[in-house]
Amino acid sequence: MAARDALLKVANVNPASVRTHTDRALYSSVGIFILLYGVYAIIGAASFVDASSNYRHPWWQWLVGPPVAAAVIAYDRAVVGRVAVNYERLDSTDPHHLLRRRTFGLYAGRMLLALLFAVVITEPLMLARYKGEVDAYLGTVHNRQLTQLEHDGAIATFQRQIDALRAQDGADDAAVADLHRLAADKRKESASAYDQALADSRANGVTQRAGCPSGGYCDTLVRQSRSLMDEATRLDAEAAALRTSQEPGRQARTAQVAELMGQIAEQRSTNRVAVEAGAGFGARTTAMWHLVTSDFWGFGFFYLGVAALLICLDCAAVWLKLVSYGNGYERTEAREARRRELSATKRHEQELRMAQSARELAGDGLDTVVAERRLMDAAVAKATERLMAELDDQSRLVR
Repeated sequence: MAARDALLKVANVNPASVRTHTDRALYSSVGIFILLYGVYAIIGAASFVDASSNYRHPWWQWLVGPPVAAAVIAYDRAVVGRVAVNYERLDSTDPHHLLRRRTFGLYAGRMLLALLFAVVITEPLMLARYKGEVDAYLGTVHNRQLTQLEHDGAIATFQRQIDALRAQDGADDAAVADLHRLAADKRKESASAYDQALADSRANGVTQRAGCPSGGYCDTLVRQSRSLMDEATRLDAEAAALRTSQEPGRQARTAQVAELMGQIAEQRSTNRVAVEAGAGFGARTTAMWHLVTSDFWGFGFFYLGVAALLICLDCAAVWLKLVSYGNGYERTEAREARRRELSATKRHEQELRMAQSARELAGDGLDTVVAERRLMDAAVAKATERLMAELDDQSRLVR
């Protein structure tokens, strides 16, 4: 019997007043729902603490749920175990006078509490249920944000500075390369002139005469070739000198580029930390609602279904109490309460009547004592008067 009454005690009802199988099944179901809600509240509160700590899984998250569950269970037991007894017209035998009208404010407060719990506790549970999908979506969002920061943030500014420095290096290289290219062109012209001079000295040139006499065409070509070769050598020397003069600027720009690359790496690390920090409860809720609205039949249907199921679990005990108003248990409790109240009222009335009778008897006795006192005082006064008169008569006779 104790095991059968355990669920009734959880539901905060008096087992002695549960006399029908229907009422026992009803309040046993209420007890089961209250126990299930306790488990749901403990897990939901732990999930909420975990979500609030950015999913760091603190060890104390399981210490928050039991007090929350105990508080709400106490509220539910107070609602379920409460019987609205009507204490008016206690001597009436009409069954309609047993119970007062239902107080909807009590149930409305519980429904409001259920909605708050649905928002605060059900949402973290749903986020844990769809953790993989939410993480995948947040990864896409974070990559998009990092790409935008690469193009619009400080990194883009640093990259433009690096490009400008490298452009200066390219301009210096182009100047040196131009001098070397001119020198190479001069060497080609020098070689071409020397080849023409050799051909002319073999009677295969312009003059059609062998030899290379001084002042002749062949000699002129040879001097031109040597002049071009000297000019090419001079250009190479200028290129080397230019390269040497550019070296301090190159080193400074290389140092600046290295510093900027370090700043870019640091900024990228900072951006990644800042972007990945946006993966808490708010960001995950936003991601969840995006998934729900973008793919209703894939996410939204099951999300709303599970959320509605948990809300119904939250409100089941109070709802059963609300729809079972006036059942046999409540009428039995109301009759017993009204009987005790009527007995106490009658006893109180009897005590009041006895006290009134005692006061009346005490008042009559006091009146009798006063009358007797007055009679005694009158008799004493009359006797004293007679005694005084006799004493006066005796004194006159003696004279």
